[in-house]
Amino acid sequence: MNQVVHNQRCLSVVMPCFNERNTLAAIVGKLLAVPRLLELIIVDDCSTDGSDQIASNLAEAHPQVRYTRHEKNAGKTEALKTGFRLTTGSIVIIQDADLEYDPEEIPQLIQPIIDGHAEVVYGSRFLVRKASRVLYFYHYIANKFLTFTSNLFTNLNMTDVETGYKAFRGDIIRSMNIVSRGFGFEIEVTAKIAKLKCSVYETPISYYGRTYAEGKKIGMMDGLIALWLVFRFNLFCSLESSFTERVDLSLGPANPAEQQAPAPLTTETRTARVP
Repeated sequence: MNQVVHNQRCLSVVMPCFNERNTLAAIVGKLLAVPRLLELIIVDDCSTDGSDQIASNLAEAHPQVRYTRHEKNAGKTEALKTGFRLTTGSIVIIQDADLEYDPEEIPQLIQPIIDGHAEVVYGSRFLVRKASRVLYFYHYIANKFLTFTSNLFTNLNMTDVETGYKAFRGDIIRSMNIVSRGFGFEIEVTAKIAKLKCSVYETPISYYGRTYAEGKKIGMMDGLIALWLVFRFNLFCSLESSFTERVDLSLGPANPAEQQAPAPLTTETRTARVP
């Protein structure tokens, strides 16, 4: 791969954020060092701990950072939807605002898309066990059960559908009609990429989990809702309703060498508020 392609900026990072003041600046610092970064879009979901001010300051200090805020708390999926609409990169990846996932592993995660092998890549915490904090056994069992049940309907041999690291060809995720709420995105997106028959890869990642005392938010009810969503989006959702426009997979992943960097963002275009 030549130097021009190697240095090409093609990656949009979408970061949903809710009350993460203790980790937000640190994770943004790590992301700004990621090769190929085109833009980092922080969507604050009506934080009450000052995260919004930290995000706004980061956007003013770094031209690659864009910031928007929900005026009402709407959940992670709504924050992701807002972020996806603002992306311009040929590759889009999700990054949580905590420190559970390490941005240093993003280059290896998106490489199958860059190489033209994949349209979607999931970072798996179980494919090959890397550094992983030992925490809740019941969460592990619930994750395995949800992944198994999802696989039954999608016919994908995934190992970790609930992973926070998911990378997409930009046009695919921007065209997806996302209708779930809360933490429902993980199950919904897996069902819909299966319907589209995307080329899906997994890469091993590390996981530095948090306890509830440290800020972990997902709970038992979210798991039960996710189980219902497996049935909903696999049995009662058509391919036609899953996307707002036709996605042509025959075109292959967008070549990062052809990605044109947008004009420099002003402070006004880098910060916005969403009703």
